[in-house]
Amino acid sequence: MTTNTFVKPSVVAKMALANLITKSVMLPLVHRDYEEEFVQGAGDTVTVRKPATFVSQEFTGTVVPQNVTESSVAVVLNHHRDITINIGAKERALDIKDFQEQVITPAMEAHAKAVDQDILTFRNDIVQEVGTNGSTPTGLSGTNEWDWTNPRCMIDAGRVLDQRDVPESERYVVLGSTTSAKWLGDDILAKASDRGDIRGRADAYLGNRLWGFEPYKSNNVTGGDSEISVGFHRTAVAFVSRPLMIPEGAARAEYVTQGGIGMRVVYGYDISTKKDEISLDLIYGVKTLDAKRAVLITSGS
Repeated sequence: MTTNTFVKPSVVAKMALANLITKSVMLPLVHRDYEEEFVQGAGDTVTVRKPATFVSQEFTGTVVPQNVTESSVAVVLNHHRDITINIGAKERALDIKDFQEQVITPAMEAHAKAVDQDILTFRNDIVQEVGTNGSTPTGLSGTNEWDWTNPRCMIDAGRVLDQRDVPESERYVVLGSTTSAKWLGDDILAKASDRGDIRGRADAYLGNRLWGFEPYKSNNVTGGDSEISVGFHRTAVAFVSRPLMIPEGAARAEYVTQGGIGMRVVYGYDISTKKDEISLDLIYGVKTLDAKRAVLITSGS
């Protein structure tokens, strides 16, 4: 049995990575770090740089130079996600379009779900909350004015990040299905949808900036009325990826990267089952960079 009718692994790898980025809600919203260095396997720890910060100073006749000081943080690459698929004669006969629709797309939907769930674990590090009228976020002044069922609670979330001196650009909010359903009934979002403002990531984007936040929905934020949605700046959390080596003896394999994410594709043959296989895997870690740059939106229950 030959495998020379397979779609080339380089083409599959590029299709897979593009699909992963498209299907994931969280990946495009967080800080991503990637370097071309080999990691020996899942569980390895790498040191990544945190974005530099500066202070705007009043000029009084003499400048005060500031060094570009980037602090670092250790990240454990403890997620090695793999999908290995048995390939039969039918799949080998598919053209590129069919192969993407029937094999690559559903596989990357599964990978994207796992990646989003892993990124969302950074919520465990966040203590400041909004979503309960009359409550006060931990460590801050000011009382929350809106409940989580009302999109205006993002006014409270914005106040929290403002008090933490978080930049106003690249702020996002990711909601669960229960929260987004309540918010979409509000005229603020309903009118945005009527205008046709739904754009990129159409299945997730809710249609309008909410008091400085770009709103998205993710089915990986679960819990019904106890959902814990999250508003955050891109630099609150990092997704850290490193390359996987092409296995020795793998005649058909490819590794591609794009925007801080890498995907490996390896074609093989399982002699025990006498079936061709295709493996799509990636290795990464998730790390909270600054918990003060994020705020939970929750009922508090």
